[in-house]
Amino acid sequence: MNHLDASQFLTDQHFTTDVVIIGSGAGGGIAAEQLSNAGFKVLLLEEGAYYKREHFVMEERWAYPNLYQEGAARKTKDQAIGILQGRTVGGSTTVNWTTSIRTPQPTLDYWQAEFGLDFTVAHNLKPYFQFAEQRLNIKQWALAPNANNAKLEYGCQQLGWQYTVINRNVSHCANLGYCGMGCPIDAKQSMLVSTIPAALQKGARLISRLSVRKLVWQDDKIQSLEAVPVDAHFQPTAAVKVSITAKHYIVAAGAIGSPALLLRSKVPNPSGRLGKHTYLHPTVISGALFAEDINGHSGAPQSIYSDQFVWPADSSQLGYKLEVPPIHPVLMASKLIGMAEQHAELMKSFNQLQVTIALMRDGFHEQSQGGQVSLDQEQQPVLDYPITDYLWQGMRQALLSMAELQFAAGAKQVLPLHHDAKLYNSWAEAKAGIAQLSLTALRQTVVSAHVMGGCNMSASADKGVVNQNGRHHQLSNLSVFDGSILPTSLGANPQLTIYALVWKHCQHLIAELTPVLEDSSFRE
Repeated sequence: MNHLDASQFLTDQHFTTDVVIIGSGAGGGIAAEQLSNAGFKVLLLEEGAYYKREHFVMEERWAYPNLYQEGAARKTKDQAIGILQGRTVGGSTTVNWTTSIRTPQPTLDYWQAEFGLDFTVAHNLKPYFQFAEQRLNIKQWALAPNANNAKLEYGCQQLGWQYTVINRNVSHCANLGYCGMGCPIDAKQSMLVSTIPAALQKGARLISRLSVRKLVWQDDKIQSLEAVPVDAHFQPTAAVKVSITAKHYIVAAGAIGSPALLLRSKVPNPSGRLGKHTYLHPTVISGALFAEDINGHSGAPQSIYSDQFVWPADSSQLGYKLEVPPIHPVLMASKLIGMAEQHAELMKSFNQLQVTIALMRDGFHEQSQGGQVSLDQEQQPVLDYPITDYLWQGMRQALLSMAELQFAAGAKQVLPLHHDAKLYNSWAEAKAGIAQLSLTALRQTVVSAHVMGGCNMSASADKGVVNQNGRHHQLSNLSVFDGSILPTSLGANPQLTIYALVWKHCQHLIAELTPVLEDSSFRE
Protein backbone atom coordinates (compact mmCIF):
# COMPACT_ATOMS: atom_id res chain seq x y z
CA MET A 1 0.00 0.00 0.00
CA ASN A 2 1.57 3.34 -1.01
CA HIS A 3 -0.72 5.57 1.07
CA LEU A 4 -1.23 5.38 4.82
CA ASP A 5 -3.59 7.55 6.86
CA ALA A 6 -1.79 8.13 10.16
CA SER A 7 -5.05 8.89 11.96
CA GLN A 8 -5.85 5.17 11.58
CA PHE A 9 -2.69 4.01 13.35
CA LEU A 10 -3.54 2.06 16.51
CA THR A 11 0.00 1.39 17.72
CA ASP A 12 3.36 3.14 17.61
CA GLN A 13 5.04 2.99 14.21
CA HIS A 14 8.61 3.10 12.92
CA PHE A 15 9.72 3.55 9.31
CA THR A 16 13.10 3.59 7.56
CA THR A 17 13.75 5.10 4.16
CA ASP A 18 16.39 6.72 1.97
CA VAL A 19 14.82 10.16 1.93
CA VAL A 20 11.95 11.48 4.00
CA ILE A 21 10.13 14.60 2.77
CA ILE A 22 8.09 16.60 5.27
CA GLY A 23 5.36 18.40 3.35
CA SER A 24 3.74 17.65 -0.01
CA GLY A 25 3.30 21.11 -1.53
CA ALA A 26 5.27 22.78 -4.32
CA GLY A 27 8.65 21.81 -2.89
CA GLY A 28 7.79 18.41 -1.50
CA GLY A 29 5.88 17.32 -4.59
CA ILE A 30 8.68 18.19 -7.00
CA ALA A 31 11.26 16.53 -4.74
CA ALA A 32 9.20 13.36 -4.37
CA GLU A 33 9.04 12.80 -8.11
CA GLN A 34 12.66 13.73 -8.82
CA LEU A 35 14.08 11.51 -6.10
CA SER A 36 11.77 8.60 -6.90
CA ASN A 37 12.77 8.79 -10.55
CA ALA A 38 16.41 8.64 -9.44
CA GLY A 39 15.77 5.37 -7.64
CA PHE A 40 15.61 6.55 -4.06
CA LYS A 41 13.21 5.07 -1.55
CA VAL A 42 11.04 8.08 -0.67
CA LEU A 43 8.63 8.63 2.20
CA LEU A 44 6.39 11.70 1.77
CA LEU A 45 4.66 13.10 4.87
CA GLU A 46 1.67 15.47 4.93
CA GLU A 47 -0.20 16.96 7.88
CA GLY A 48 -3.37 17.42 5.85
CA ALA A 49 -5.70 14.79 4.43
CA TYR A 50 -5.52 13.00 1.08
CA TYR A 51 -8.49 14.40 -0.78
CA LYS A 52 -9.05 13.87 -4.50
CA ARG A 53 -11.24 15.44 -7.14
CA GLU A 54 -14.37 13.55 -6.09
CA HIS A 55 -14.19 15.42 -2.77
CA PHE A 56 -13.96 18.85 -4.42
CA VAL A 57 -17.61 19.92 -4.60
CA MET A 58 -17.01 23.63 -5.30
CA GLU A 59 -18.42 24.69 -1.93
CA GLU A 60 -16.57 27.09 0.34
CA ARG A 61 -18.14 25.59 3.48
CA TRP A 62 -16.39 22.29 2.76
CA ALA A 63 -13.17 23.57 1.20
CA TYR A 64 -11.98 26.06 3.80
CA PRO A 65 -12.09 23.82 6.91
CA ASN A 66 -10.71 20.81 5.07
CA LEU A 67 -8.10 22.21 2.69
CA TYR A 68 -6.66 25.28 4.44
CA GLN A 69 -4.50 25.93 7.48
CA GLU A 70 -6.68 26.80 10.47
CA GLY A 71 -9.81 26.53 8.37
CA ALA A 72 -8.70 29.48 6.18
CA ALA A 73 -8.77 31.64 9.34
CA ARG A 74 -5.00 31.76 9.95
CA LYS A 75 -3.91 35.25 11.01
CA THR A 76 -0.84 37.05 12.23
CA LYS A 77 -0.31 37.37 15.99
CA ASP A 78 -2.13 40.72 16.19
CA GLN A 79 -4.96 39.45 13.93
CA ALA A 80 -4.18 42.25 11.46
CA ILE A 81 -3.36 40.06 8.42
CA GLY A 82 -5.40 37.10 7.25
CA ILE A 83 -3.33 34.32 5.62
CA LEU A 84 -4.60 31.75 3.12
CA GLN A 85 -2.34 28.68 3.10
CA GLY A 86 -3.11 25.14 1.98
CA ARG A 87 -3.06 22.11 4.28
CA THR A 88 -3.82 19.01 2.24
CA VAL A 89 -1.93 16.60 0.01
CA GLY A 90 -0.47 18.88 -2.64
CA GLY A 91 -0.32 21.76 -0.16
CA SER A 92 -1.14 25.20 -1.47
CA THR A 93 -0.77 23.96 -5.07
CA THR A 94 -4.08 22.13 -4.57
CA VAL A 95 -5.91 25.35 -3.72
CA ASN A 96 -3.98 28.15 -5.42
CA TRP A 97 -5.27 30.17 -8.35
CA THR A 98 -2.80 28.65 -10.92
CA THR A 99 -0.83 31.85 -11.64
CA SER A 100 2.67 30.83 -12.75
CA ILE A 101 5.32 33.55 -13.10
CA ARG A 102 9.09 33.20 -13.37
CA THR A 103 11.21 34.91 -10.72
CA PRO A 104 11.66 38.57 -11.73
CA GLN A 105 15.27 39.34 -12.71
CA PRO A 106 15.47 42.36 -10.34
CA THR A 107 14.69 39.99 -7.46
CA LEU A 108 17.52 37.64 -8.46
CA ASP A 109 19.85 40.64 -8.82
CA TYR A 110 18.94 41.78 -5.31
CA TRP A 111 19.59 38.31 -3.88
CA GLN A 112 23.02 38.28 -5.50
CA ALA A 113 23.89 41.71 -4.13
CA GLU A 114 22.61 41.10 -0.61
CA PHE A 115 22.99 37.35 -0.08
CA GLY A 116 25.72 36.34 -2.53
CA LEU A 117 23.35 34.09 -4.51
CA ASP A 118 24.53 33.83 -8.11
CA PHE A 119 21.87 32.52 -10.51
CA THR A 120 24.09 32.57 -13.58
CA VAL A 121 26.06 29.77 -15.22
CA ALA A 122 25.82 26.62 -13.03
CA HIS A 123 22.92 27.97 -10.98
CA ASN A 124 20.98 29.42 -13.91
CA LEU A 125 17.27 28.85 -13.27
CA LYS A 126 16.13 29.12 -16.90
CA PRO A 127 16.40 25.39 -17.71
CA TYR A 128 14.46 24.55 -14.55
CA PHE A 129 11.71 27.03 -15.35
CA GLN A 130 11.41 25.26 -18.69
CA PHE A 131 11.36 21.81 -17.07
CA ALA A 132 8.61 22.85 -14.66
CA GLU A 133 6.59 24.62 -17.36
CA GLN A 134 6.69 21.52 -19.54
CA ARG A 135 5.95 19.11 -16.68
CA LEU A 136 2.97 21.13 -15.40
CA ASN A 137 1.68 22.39 -18.74
CA ILE A 138 2.29 26.02 -17.81
CA LYS A 139 1.16 28.18 -20.73
CA GLN A 140 -0.34 31.57 -21.36
CA TRP A 141 -4.11 31.52 -20.78
CA ALA A 142 -5.64 31.39 -24.27
CA LEU A 143 -9.26 32.21 -23.47
CA ALA A 144 -10.71 35.67 -22.92
CA PRO A 145 -10.41 36.86 -19.31
CA ASN A 146 -13.52 36.80 -17.18
CA ALA A 147 -15.13 40.18 -16.48
CA ASN A 148 -13.27 40.60 -13.20
CA ASN A 149 -9.90 40.30 -14.95
CA ALA A 150 -11.14 42.13 -18.06
CA LYS A 151 -11.80 45.26 -15.97
CA LEU A 152 -8.19 45.19 -14.78
CA GLU A 153 -7.05 44.82 -18.37
CA TYR A 154 -9.34 47.60 -19.65
CA GLY A 155 -8.38 49.98 -16.85
CA CYS A 156 -4.72 49.48 -17.73
CA GLN A 157 -5.44 50.11 -21.39
CA GLN A 158 -7.30 53.33 -20.59
CA LEU A 159 -4.45 54.62 -18.42
CA GLY A 160 -1.58 53.34 -20.55
CA TRP A 161 -0.39 51.04 -17.77
CA GLN A 162 1.54 47.81 -18.31
CA TYR A 163 -0.39 44.54 -18.13
CA THR A 164 0.30 40.88 -18.96
CA VAL A 165 -1.78 37.80 -19.76
CA ILE A 166 -1.03 35.22 -17.08
CA ASN A 167 0.54 31.79 -17.58
CA ARG A 168 -1.45 29.05 -15.83
CA ASN A 169 -0.67 25.41 -14.91
CA VAL A 170 -3.81 23.81 -16.30
CA SER A 171 -4.74 21.14 -18.84
CA HIS A 172 -8.21 20.89 -20.37
CA CYS A 173 -9.46 23.58 -18.00
CA ALA A 174 -13.24 24.08 -18.08
CA ASN A 175 -12.92 27.73 -16.94
CA LEU A 176 -15.05 27.04 -13.87
CA GLY A 177 -13.42 29.50 -11.46
CA TYR A 178 -13.28 27.29 -8.36
CA CYS A 179 -9.51 26.65 -8.28
CA GLY A 180 -9.35 27.77 -4.65
CA MET A 181 -11.60 24.90 -3.55
CA GLY A 182 -9.68 22.12 -5.30
CA CYS A 183 -10.13 21.35 -8.99
CA PRO A 184 -13.10 18.97 -9.47
CA ILE A 185 -11.87 17.79 -12.90
CA ASP A 186 -8.11 17.54 -12.26
CA ALA A 187 -7.45 20.28 -14.80
CA LYS A 188 -5.14 22.17 -12.48
CA GLN A 189 -1.71 20.56 -12.64
CA SER A 190 -1.09 20.72 -8.91
CA MET A 191 1.25 18.37 -7.09
CA LEU A 192 -1.85 16.37 -6.14
CA VAL A 193 -2.43 15.20 -9.72
CA SER A 194 1.05 15.37 -11.26
CA THR A 195 4.25 14.72 -9.35
CA ILE A 196 2.81 12.92 -6.31
CA PRO A 197 0.96 10.20 -8.28
CA ALA A 198 4.07 9.80 -10.43
CA ALA A 199 6.22 9.37 -7.33
CA LEU A 200 3.79 6.84 -5.85
CA GLN A 201 3.93 4.84 -9.08
CA LYS A 202 7.71 4.76 -8.72
CA GLY A 203 7.41 3.28 -5.25
CA ALA A 204 7.25 6.32 -2.96
CA ARG A 205 4.97 6.07 0.08
CA LEU A 206 2.68 8.81 1.32
CA ILE A 207 1.59 9.18 4.94
CA SER A 208 -1.15 11.77 5.40
CA ARG A 209 -2.59 13.28 8.60
CA LEU A 210 0.82 13.14 10.25
CA SER A 211 2.38 16.07 12.13
CA VAL A 212 6.17 16.02 12.46
CA ARG A 213 7.03 17.42 15.86
CA LYS A 214 10.80 17.19 16.09
CA LEU A 215 14.03 16.38 14.25
CA VAL A 216 16.44 14.54 16.51
CA TRP A 217 20.04 15.55 15.73
CA GLN A 218 23.52 15.01 17.03
CA ASP A 219 26.82 16.56 15.94
CA ASP A 220 26.22 17.62 12.32
CA LYS A 221 23.48 15.12 11.37
CA ILE A 222 19.80 14.44 11.80
CA GLN A 223 19.37 11.04 13.45
CA SER A 224 15.60 10.56 13.19
CA LEU A 225 12.31 12.40 13.35
CA GLU A 226 9.38 12.15 15.73
CA ALA A 227 5.79 12.58 14.60
CA VAL A 228 2.21 12.08 15.76
CA PRO A 229 -1.09 11.65 13.92
CA VAL A 230 -3.57 14.53 13.84
CA ASP A 231 -7.19 14.32 14.90
CA ALA A 232 -10.31 15.10 12.84
CA HIS A 233 -9.58 18.82 13.27
CA PHE A 234 -5.93 18.39 12.25
CA GLN A 235 -4.66 18.93 15.77
CA PRO A 236 -1.64 16.83 16.91
CA THR A 237 -2.53 13.93 19.19
CA ALA A 238 -0.33 12.01 21.63
CA ALA A 239 -1.95 8.57 21.62
CA VAL A 240 0.38 7.07 18.99
CA LYS A 241 3.98 7.93 18.27
CA VAL A 242 5.69 7.63 14.89
CA SER A 243 9.45 7.65 14.34
CA ILE A 244 11.33 7.67 11.05
CA THR A 245 15.00 7.23 10.23
CA ALA A 246 16.42 8.23 6.86
CA LYS A 247 19.66 8.93 5.10
CA HIS A 248 18.51 12.42 4.17
CA TYR A 249 15.77 14.70 5.49
CA ILE A 250 13.94 17.30 3.40
CA VAL A 251 11.81 19.87 5.20
CA ALA A 252 9.14 21.27 2.87
CA ALA A 253 6.36 22.26 5.27
CA GLY A 254 5.94 25.82 4.01
CA ALA A 255 7.24 29.16 5.20
CA ILE A 256 5.49 28.95 8.56
CA GLY A 257 5.62 25.18 9.14
CA SER A 258 9.27 24.65 8.18
CA PRO A 259 10.81 27.26 10.51
CA ALA A 260 8.43 26.11 13.25
CA LEU A 261 9.71 22.52 12.95
CA LEU A 262 13.33 23.65 13.00
CA LEU A 263 12.65 25.88 16.01
CA ARG A 264 10.98 22.98 17.86
CA SER A 265 14.03 20.87 17.05
CA LYS A 266 16.42 23.57 18.29
CA VAL A 267 18.73 23.06 15.31
CA PRO A 268 21.90 25.17 15.12
CA ASN A 269 21.16 28.77 14.21
CA PRO A 270 24.36 30.80 14.29
CA SER A 271 23.05 33.41 11.82
CA GLY A 272 20.09 34.10 14.10
CA ARG A 273 17.84 34.25 11.03
CA LEU A 274 15.81 31.04 11.57
CA GLY A 275 12.13 31.97 11.76
CA LYS A 276 12.89 35.59 10.94
CA HIS A 277 12.40 37.65 7.79
CA THR A 278 9.10 35.99 6.91
CA TYR A 279 7.45 37.80 4.00
CA LEU A 280 3.80 37.92 2.99
CA HIS A 281 3.25 40.16 -0.03
CA PRO A 282 0.85 42.05 2.31
CA THR A 283 -2.18 42.73 0.17
CA VAL A 284 -4.83 45.45 0.20
CA ILE A 285 -8.16 45.23 -1.58
CA SER A 286 -10.37 47.61 -3.54
CA GLY A 287 -13.95 46.78 -4.52
CA ALA A 288 -15.83 48.48 -7.35
CA LEU A 289 -19.48 48.40 -8.37
CA PHE A 290 -20.27 48.30 -12.06
CA ALA A 291 -23.62 48.73 -13.84
CA GLU A 292 -23.27 45.37 -15.54
CA ASP A 293 -22.82 41.95 -14.00
CA ILE A 294 -19.21 40.94 -13.27
CA ASN A 295 -19.87 37.46 -11.83
CA GLY A 296 -16.34 37.21 -10.50
CA HIS A 297 -16.93 33.68 -9.22
CA SER A 298 -16.96 32.35 -12.77
CA GLY A 299 -13.99 31.81 -15.07
CA ALA A 300 -10.24 31.56 -14.50
CA PRO A 301 -9.63 33.40 -11.22
CA GLN A 302 -6.48 35.16 -12.40
CA SER A 303 -5.64 35.76 -16.06
CA ILE A 304 -4.34 39.37 -16.10
CA TYR A 305 -1.83 41.19 -13.89
CA SER A 306 -0.14 44.58 -14.01
CA ASP A 307 3.48 45.25 -13.04
CA GLN A 308 3.08 49.00 -13.59
CA PHE A 309 4.12 49.72 -9.98
CA VAL A 310 6.22 46.69 -8.96
CA TRP A 311 9.60 48.27 -9.64
CA PRO A 312 9.28 52.05 -9.15
CA ALA A 313 12.04 54.26 -10.55
CA ASP A 314 12.67 55.52 -7.04
CA SER A 315 13.95 52.33 -5.41
CA SER A 316 13.20 53.71 -1.95
CA GLN A 317 9.47 53.48 -2.70
CA LEU A 318 7.50 50.30 -2.03
CA GLY A 319 6.54 48.39 -5.16
CA TYR A 320 3.24 46.57 -5.60
CA LYS A 321 1.67 44.22 -8.12
CA LEU A 322 -1.94 44.50 -9.29
CA GLU A 323 -4.06 41.36 -9.71
CA VAL A 324 -7.64 40.26 -9.04
CA PRO A 325 -8.93 37.46 -6.76
CA PRO A 326 -11.82 35.07 -7.37
CA ILE A 327 -15.04 36.50 -5.92
CA HIS A 328 -16.89 33.87 -3.89
CA PRO A 329 -19.54 34.68 -1.26
CA VAL A 330 -17.82 33.55 1.96
CA LEU A 331 -14.42 34.87 0.91
CA MET A 332 -15.88 38.28 0.06
CA ALA A 333 -18.32 38.49 2.97
CA SER A 334 -15.47 37.90 5.39
CA LYS A 335 -13.41 40.71 3.86
CA LEU A 336 -16.02 43.35 3.07
CA ILE A 337 -16.36 46.15 5.60
CA GLY A 338 -19.47 47.35 7.43
CA MET A 339 -22.00 45.78 9.76
CA ALA A 340 -25.59 44.55 9.55
CA GLU A 341 -27.64 46.46 6.94
CA GLN A 342 -24.60 48.19 5.43
CA HIS A 343 -22.89 44.85 4.89
CA ALA A 344 -26.08 43.27 3.59
CA GLU A 345 -26.51 46.09 1.05
CA LEU A 346 -23.03 45.47 -0.30
CA MET A 347 -23.69 41.74 -0.58
CA LYS A 348 -26.88 42.45 -2.56
CA SER A 349 -24.61 43.89 -5.26
CA PHE A 350 -22.33 40.85 -5.16
CA ASN A 351 -22.72 40.00 -8.85
CA GLN A 352 -21.82 43.55 -9.90
CA LEU A 353 -18.72 43.61 -7.72
CA GLN A 354 -15.26 43.79 -9.28
CA VAL A 355 -12.29 43.38 -6.96
CA THR A 356 -8.67 44.39 -7.49
CA ILE A 357 -5.82 43.53 -5.12
CA ALA A 358 -2.35 45.05 -4.67
CA LEU A 359 0.48 42.83 -3.38
CA MET A 360 3.27 44.71 -1.57
CA ARG A 361 6.80 43.64 -2.54
CA ASP A 362 8.25 43.31 0.99
CA GLY A 363 11.83 42.50 1.96
CA PHE A 364 13.72 44.98 -0.21
CA HIS A 365 13.94 47.90 2.22
CA GLU A 366 15.22 48.31 5.76
CA GLN A 367 11.67 49.13 6.89
CA SER A 368 10.14 46.01 5.35
CA GLN A 369 12.14 43.18 6.89
CA GLY A 370 9.15 40.90 7.36
CA GLY A 371 7.85 39.01 10.37
CA GLN A 372 9.02 36.38 12.81
CA VAL A 373 7.74 32.85 13.46
CA SER A 374 7.79 31.76 17.10
CA LEU A 375 6.16 28.92 19.04
CA ASP A 376 3.21 29.14 21.42
CA GLN A 377 2.86 27.05 24.58
CA GLU A 378 1.55 24.15 22.49
CA GLN A 379 4.64 24.40 20.26
CA GLN A 380 2.49 25.58 17.37
CA PRO A 381 3.68 28.42 15.11
CA VAL A 382 2.69 32.05 15.56
CA LEU A 383 3.68 34.72 13.04
CA ASP A 384 4.28 38.24 14.28
CA TYR A 385 4.36 40.63 11.32
CA PRO A 386 4.62 44.33 12.22
CA ILE A 387 3.34 46.68 9.54
CA THR A 388 5.69 49.66 9.40
CA ASP A 389 4.91 53.21 8.30
CA TYR A 390 6.81 52.44 5.11
CA LEU A 391 4.39 49.61 4.32
CA TRP A 392 1.33 51.67 5.26
CA GLN A 393 2.39 54.46 2.92
CA GLY A 394 2.87 51.96 0.13
CA MET A 395 -0.59 50.55 0.81
CA ARG A 396 -2.15 54.01 0.62
CA GLN A 397 -0.52 54.56 -2.76
CA ALA A 398 -1.80 51.16 -3.88
CA LEU A 399 -5.37 52.01 -2.80
CA LEU A 400 -5.12 55.18 -4.89
CA SER A 401 -3.83 53.27 -7.92
CA MET A 402 -6.60 50.69 -7.70
CA ALA A 403 -9.34 53.31 -7.37
CA GLU A 404 -7.96 55.23 -10.35
CA LEU A 405 -7.85 52.04 -12.40
CA GLN A 406 -11.37 50.95 -11.46
CA PHE A 407 -12.91 54.31 -12.34
CA ALA A 408 -10.96 54.30 -15.62
CA ALA A 409 -12.48 50.87 -16.30
CA GLY A 410 -16.00 52.29 -15.86
CA ALA A 411 -16.86 51.67 -12.22
CA LYS A 412 -19.87 53.55 -10.81
CA GLN A 413 -18.49 53.47 -7.28
CA VAL A 414 -15.27 52.33 -5.62
CA LEU A 415 -14.83 51.04 -2.08
CA PRO A 416 -11.35 50.55 -0.56
CA LEU A 417 -11.65 47.80 2.06
CA HIS A 418 -10.99 49.99 5.09
CA HIS A 419 -13.43 50.36 7.96
CA ASP A 420 -13.53 54.15 7.64
CA ALA A 421 -13.93 54.21 3.87
CA LYS A 422 -17.21 54.65 2.00
CA LEU A 423 -18.44 54.13 -1.51
CA TYR A 424 -16.78 56.86 -3.55
CA ASN A 425 -18.58 58.16 -6.65
CA SER A 426 -15.66 59.55 -8.63
CA TRP A 427 -11.88 59.31 -8.88
CA ALA A 428 -11.54 62.80 -7.40
CA GLU A 429 -13.76 61.88 -4.43
CA ALA A 430 -11.86 58.62 -3.89
CA LYS A 431 -8.52 60.39 -4.10
CA ALA A 432 -9.53 62.85 -1.40
CA GLY A 433 -11.13 60.15 0.75
CA ILE A 434 -8.23 57.70 0.62
CA ALA A 435 -5.80 60.49 1.55
CA GLN A 436 -7.71 60.95 4.81
CA LEU A 437 -7.90 57.28 5.85
CA SER A 438 -6.02 56.36 9.00
CA LEU A 439 -4.06 53.30 7.93
CA THR A 440 -3.71 51.21 11.07
CA ALA A 441 -3.96 47.53 11.97
CA LEU A 442 -7.54 46.20 12.07
CA ARG A 443 -8.92 49.36 10.40
CA GLN A 444 -7.30 48.59 7.05
CA THR A 445 -8.07 45.10 5.72
CA VAL A 446 -4.80 43.31 4.89
CA VAL A 447 -4.51 39.73 3.60
CA SER A 448 -1.88 37.37 2.22
CA ALA A 449 -1.78 34.21 0.14
CA HIS A 450 2.02 34.10 -0.32
CA VAL A 451 4.14 33.19 2.71
CA MET A 452 7.91 33.25 2.05
CA GLY A 453 11.17 33.27 4.00
CA GLY A 454 12.09 32.18 7.52
CA CYS A 455 14.84 29.73 6.42
CA ASN A 456 16.53 31.91 3.84
CA MET A 457 19.22 30.91 1.35
CA SER A 458 22.59 32.65 1.50
CA ALA A 459 26.05 32.01 0.17
CA SER A 460 27.60 32.41 3.61
CA ALA A 461 26.44 30.86 6.86
CA ASP A 462 26.30 34.19 8.65
CA LYS A 463 23.45 35.52 6.48
CA GLY A 464 21.11 32.57 6.16
CA VAL A 465 19.84 29.15 7.22
CA VAL A 466 20.55 27.14 4.02
CA ASN A 467 23.04 27.45 1.17
CA GLN A 468 22.28 28.05 -2.49
CA ASN A 469 21.44 24.36 -2.95
CA GLY A 470 18.91 24.38 -0.12
CA ARG A 471 21.25 22.45 2.20
CA HIS A 472 21.32 23.45 5.85
CA HIS A 473 24.51 25.32 6.63
CA GLN A 474 25.27 23.28 9.76
CA LEU A 475 23.43 19.91 9.44
CA SER A 476 24.85 17.88 6.57
CA ASN A 477 21.88 15.59 5.87
CA LEU A 478 19.15 18.25 6.05
CA SER A 479 17.65 20.22 3.14
CA VAL A 480 14.88 22.80 3.12
CA PHE A 481 12.94 22.76 -0.16
CA ASP A 482 10.05 25.23 -0.07
CA GLY A 483 9.17 28.92 -0.06
CA SER A 484 10.82 29.42 3.31
CA ILE A 485 14.24 29.55 1.62
CA LEU A 486 13.40 32.72 -0.35
CA PRO A 487 15.53 35.62 0.98
CA THR A 488 12.82 38.19 0.23
CA SER A 489 9.39 38.22 -1.29
CA LEU A 490 9.39 37.95 -5.08
CA GLY A 491 7.17 40.62 -6.55
CA ALA A 492 5.43 37.70 -8.29
CA ASN A 493 3.30 34.71 -7.32
CA PRO A 494 5.76 32.15 -5.89
CA GLN A 495 4.79 28.68 -7.13
CA LEU A 496 6.92 28.60 -10.32
CA THR A 497 9.96 29.97 -8.45
CA ILE A 498 9.65 27.15 -5.89
CA TYR A 499 9.24 24.51 -8.61
CA ALA A 500 12.37 25.67 -10.44
CA LEU A 501 14.53 26.12 -7.34
CA VAL A 502 13.61 22.72 -5.91
CA TRP A 503 14.07 21.01 -9.28
CA LYS A 504 17.59 22.46 -9.41
CA HIS A 505 18.29 21.59 -5.78
CA CYS A 506 17.15 17.99 -6.39
CA GLN A 507 19.62 17.51 -9.24
CA HIS A 508 22.41 18.59 -6.94
CA LEU A 509 21.17 16.35 -4.13
CA ILE A 510 20.76 13.32 -6.43
CA ALA A 511 24.30 13.72 -7.74
CA GLU A 512 25.61 13.84 -4.20
CA LEU A 513 23.56 10.97 -2.76
CA THR A 514 23.66 8.53 -5.67
CA PRO A 515 27.18 7.22 -4.90
CA VAL A 516 26.02 6.68 -1.34
CA LEU A 517 22.90 4.86 -2.57
CA GLU A 518 25.07 2.50 -4.59
CA ASP A 519 26.97 1.62 -1.41
CA SER A 520 25.35 -1.58 -0.10
CA SER A 521 25.82 -0.39 3.47
CA PHE A 522 23.52 2.55 2.80
CA ARG A 523 20.35 0.60 3.51
CA GLU A 524 19.48 -1.77 6.23
